[in-house]
Amino acid sequence: MTAKTLRLDQFLPYRLSFTAALLSDTIAQSYETLFGITIAEWRVIAWVAERGSITQQQICAQSRMDKVTVSRAAIALTERDLLHRLPNPEDRRSHLLALTAEGQRLHAAIAPKALELESGVFSHFSAEEIDAFTTMLRRIDAIVLGEPHEG
Repeated sequence: MTAKTLRLDQFLPYRLSFTAALLSDTIAQSYETLFGITIAEWRVIAWVAERGSITQQQICAQSRMDKVTVSRAAIALTERDLLHRLPNPEDRRSHLLALTAEGQRLHAAIAPKALELESGVFSHFSAEEIDAFTTMLRRIDAIVLGEPHEG
């Protein structure tokens, strides 16, 4: 019996990381060129827009971005008057982030572009392929996190 050889280009964790970075870099270039924001800043804006208000710690947990990246993005967005910090009634040691009116306008401008970029890539796949791919990604998440999963 022959031992399996590690080939990076066939190693699925590497392939996922490579493809995610490739896609993220392409999107980041668009956001920087069109809107003058980084991918981390966009992710913070998107999470805040989706939740209405959210703590930096919650963004870290939901996005898997590290604390320093989220903190820097939040500071930059606050300085640009796109975000503001509100008292957190559940925890006085943290703040809730919320979009300013300007932040809401920026989100409204970027969201359609984000969906257009997504469509530009995934329009090459059938709805069934996308559903299967999404299901597989969620199952991988659950397995890695040690959560119950189907299959």
